[in-house]
Amino acid sequence: MAASIERAAEVSQSLTEIRSRVQAASLGSAPTLVAVSKIKPASDILTCYEDGHLDFGENYVQELAEKAAALPAKIRWHFIGTLQSNKAKALAAIPNLHTVQTLTSAKAAKALDRALPTERTTPLNILIQINTSGEDVKSGLPPLTSSDAGSSELFQVAKLIITECPGLRLQGLMTIGALEQSLSASETDKNIDFETLKETRDILQKLLREEFGESGQSKWGHDSKLLLSMGMSSDFEAALKAGSDIVRVGTGIFGQRPKRPVES
Repeated sequence: MAASIERAAEVSQSLTEIRSRVQAASLGSAPTLVAVSKIKPASDILTCYEDGHLDFGENYVQELAEKAAALPAKIRWHFIGTLQSNKAKALAAIPNLHTVQTLTSAKAAKALDRALPTERTTPLNILIQINTSGEDVKSGLPPLTSSDAGSSELFQVAKLIITECPGLRLQGLMTIGALEQSLSASETDKNIDFETLKETRDILQKLLREEFGESGQSKWGHDSKLLLSMGMSSDFEAALKAGSDIVRVGTGIFGQRPKRPVES
């Protein structure tokens, strides 16, 4: 499974550079860097793992299951692809699945919770995906505004995860955002998608605190706040400066990848 000497050196160097950039752009916290390894060989992932990296992201359930079976159990897998309810059982069966970042419905939440093996001892972390750009091609629930927050689908899904899905833990929110936002935002401009996700997080946190009280914060979030996953290879530094807790970097570490049809 080992990569060639040349390929291992290339991946290791890229990972080191991205880690350095993540550290430089972070706001004093320790953000999570998810190395997005879709369509890349297990040997590339093993190279990063041997360099001490543990968090990897995959878009396709079957590919994730195959890689998880072949690679070390200490790896923390993040599912970042479109979540279909009929794939929940196969996804939930992966023992070291750490986080699902792309949940968009109560149906999918219930399916995941039901499918989790009884021997699993830790909750599965869940991020709810928000379509901050409003693009039809993007998955995700609508962002919140103060006027409609209490009756929103997002609030209802969040409450359901907390109250009816004991195997899941609501950890935060995720967005992909519009490509043009990443390309056009300058050093001084704010990325509208990032700001929208932050505002949605703040509103949802307030609602959850009102609903469950301060003691209820043990049921959601991390250190009394909902985490944010935003930023990819083209804009992760801007995302970190905007307050992201998780960034997802693929091509910056592994290089360009061929296109692959959507998993059926």
